[in-house]
Amino acid sequence: MAKVRRPEPVKLTMSMISAEETLFTQVEERMTQRWGQIDFRSQVLAFQHTSYYEKEMGPNLKRKLLSFESLIDPGKIIQVKLFTNELEEEFLYPNSSRRRLNLDPGYISLSKLVLATTKDYEHRIYLGRGIYAEITLRYKRGRGFQPWEVTYPDYRSTEYLEIFTYLRQIYHGQLGKEKSSQTKKDRCLSPKT
Repeated sequence: MAKVRRPEPVKLTMSMISAEETLFTQVEERMTQRWGQIDFRSQVLAFQHTSYYEKEMGPNLKRKLLSFESLIDPGKIIQVKLFTNELEEEFLYPNSSRRRLNLDPGYISLSKLVLATTKDYEHRIYLGRGIYAEITLRYKRGRGFQPWEVTYPDYRSTEYLEIFTYLRQIYHGQLGKEKSSQTKKDRCLSPKT
């Protein structure tokens, strides 16, 4: 019988989309209160691969990608997405249900980039509490992150693939430090013979 094992912690990532760059800073403050220090901020990127959000959020949208220093249990992505949904609601256009900000949390493991969403589709898995997950990118040794046929166009771009490959390198180093620290703790706790 296979044993249930605790999953390795993962690196929390965040995509923020808005026409108002000042919102990025406001929301970053709220997120660091919740998940700790940010260890990566991309430049502000033009959001030009789709017009999907323009009707709701307006033209000239921009995106910023973040990652957080503290690693999380991958099962916590449900709570992360529920919190980001609450943040989106706090920043609606006045007297409207239209968003000024879109937040898409995800995580990086050694083998993939996973995004959390509230929308079901054929390639998404239900996690619970109205939240689904999709494996947006897969990692291939020697080739970096690779898209699937259903991967969003912007996440297929060289620029995004390079960002997520860089974040994976940070994460890989964090895992090495964590394992080294755990080995030292295990040595200190083991009985002397």
